[in-house]
Amino acid sequence: MKSDTPQTVYLADYRPPAFLVDSIEFTFDLDPEATRVRAESRLRRNPAGDDMAGPLTLYGDSLKLLLLQIDGSEPAERRTQGESLEIAGVPDEFTLVVETEIAPARNTRLEGLYLSNGTFCTQCEPEGFRRITWFPDRPDVMATYGVTIRADRKKQPVLLSNGNLVDSGELPDGRHYTVWHDPFPKPSYLFALVAGDLGCLNDRFTTMSGREVDLRIYTHHGYEDRCGFAMDSLKRAMAWDERTFGLEYDLDRFNIVAINDFNMGAMENKSLNIFNAKYILADPESATWRAPDDRATCDVSAGA
Repeated sequence: MKSDTPQTVYLADYRPPAFLVDSIEFTFDLDPEATRVRAESRLRRNPAGDDMAGPLTLYGDSLKLLLLQIDGSEPAERRTQGESLEIAGVPDEFTLVVETEIAPARNTRLEGLYLSNGTFCTQCEPEGFRRITWFPDRPDVMATYGVTIRADRKKQPVLLSNGNLVDSGELPDGRHYTVWHDPFPKPSYLFALVAGDLGCLNDRFTTMSGREVDLRIYTHHGYEDRCGFAMDSLKRAMAWDERTFGLEYDLDRFNIVAINDFNMGAMENKSLNIFNAKYILADPESATWRAPDDRATCDVSAGA
């Protein structure tokens, strides 16, 4: 468990990570009380690290460990102390498989993966990822992510994660799945997953190279008519990036989730931004903005 006493971390104490993670493939079988998480990662020793023979250090918090394997075998030497798990004698390159069980419905800290009012949601900044799986959970370890999500179709018809949707389908017993792939390396704190029964506003954006990007804002049913201003702001921001920096969005989808149950104001997870609904939804009948000098009033329906 986390210590109640804050620990001071100094920049002078920084050391490069001993291992880098090239990729991680997740499978989530969502269940309020017993979500099963399988994570298969490709790791290699960091040539810029300080210790070329030291152990692999993983971080985890409030996890039920079901399986831990290095290249298909259980490690001979491992030691757990608090949130750290050290594995000695690992090769310079290997595949790490970790299976854990977590209880999102009982996650009252709202870090990692939690369930609120029927919606599964993640919050991994700054160190919530370690409440999902054992991992080198630090911001300078960046990996590509593949994510398979399985859940009850009636209760969670919407299954979202970072990147592009590459597959979806039906499973036995009323369950279904989606598969997401994010080809661009990111730190673990930007990992995101949302699963629930949500409404959606759809739109599209054409990039400067002519690529079509699917834009979606998911929110509670009945709130869809309050998403127009946010959608217009998103399109304006993407166009501004192109005009100002010559940068166009590099995925096929941009998803935003705006729900009452998100425990922070917003989180900038790539391609799956999550907002508390009160910070993004606007009703043009009641919401206006007035400049400080009272010279201009902007109606949210116009997106000015």
